[in-house]
Amino acid sequence: MKGDAAKAGLPNGASQAKGLLPSSEEKMEERGQWSNKIEFILSVAGSIIGLGNMWRFPYLCYKNGGGAFLIPYLIFLFACGVPVFFLEIALGQYTSEGGITCWRKISPLFEGLGYGTQVIVTLLNFYYIIVLAWGIFYLSFSFSWDLAWSSCNNTWNTENCVEIQRRNNQTIDLNATSPVIEFWERRALRISPGIDHMGSLNWDLALCLFIAWVMCYFCIWKGVKSTGKVVYFTATFPYLMLIVLLIRGLTLPGAGIGIKFYLYPDLGRLADPQVWMDAGTQIFFSYAICIGSLTALGSYNKYNNNCYRDCLSLCFLNSGTSFVAGFAIFSILGFMSYEQNVPISEVAESGPGLAFIAYPVPCP
Repeated sequence: MKGDAAKAGLPNGASQAKGLLPSSEEKMEERGQWSNKIEFILSVAGSIIGLGNMWRFPYLCYKNGGGAFLIPYLIFLFACGVPVFFLEIALGQYTSEGGITCWRKISPLFEGLGYGTQVIVTLLNFYYIIVLAWGIFYLSFSFSWDLAWSSCNNTWNTENCVEIQRRNNQTIDLNATSPVIEFWERRALRISPGIDHMGSLNWDLALCLFIAWVMCYFCIWKGVKSTGKVVYFTATFPYLMLIVLLIRGLTLPGAGIGIKFYLYPDLGRLADPQVWMDAGTQIFFSYAICIGSLTALGSYNKYNNNCYRDCLSLCFLNSGTSFVAGFAIFSILGFMSYEQNVPISEVAESGPGLAFIAYPVPCP
């Protein structure tokens, strides 16, 4: 038997395993598979393309030397991002197991790696679901003719609030804030004076958070069957909105100021180790590697699926989205700098606030 297996080019014991093939196929059929490759591509794209592309990459780019940041970013992309991304997809496809049990198949000693990744992805889910709640909160306020963040006539506005679209190119006070920033900080977040002031429960945000959890549940409640259908909308609609925002941003006055600030290369920053650290962390963050989700998504592929081509396409799509999102963000920030007559470095902020402040800006 062993000699026959060797002649056939099969590993030792593969001939015995061949007899178990029907049960393996039944197990895979019971577990579920993607109906077609498009569902897999869209699911992975929806998993890796998100906040890291929309605000973190543009912020790190202008913080770390503009166009010069692309040098360490591309190095880490091809040295770490693409290989590890392919490794996780291929691991799930080969074992047809999730992020925990795939390591058990390799060696029971490595099972702890799977549990560690699940702890990380659980914490990330708590973080991302809150940002989704903020998005739902903004969406609820957008169903009105007069947007709440377009004027200073609201109860949460202060005496420093200035409507930049009505200032008639006059220099404004340094302590002045825009209604967009005040809506984000004083209405959406309701930032307290300090960590020692807990404040009260924001019921409207709590309701938005509940809605976000319910939506996520119904997206995955039937496993791959429901997820594969939902991604047709969730993975494509953001690109439609990104194109709309990009076209609108590039047509605003002062857009060139923001784009120049975004791309201007400061090669001297490459000597700073922090720039290289930021490039590496951005690759791991935006590609969702080392958290087990890619392994789980790849496990629903057919065994003979060409994952080489899929991984390369998804990697270039991810990085390309980050680069294009930078134009959408900083064209609007350039407009804000032009309207407020202040340096763009004083307009841009890090964190999710970069998107929640830049995109809702009232435009002429």
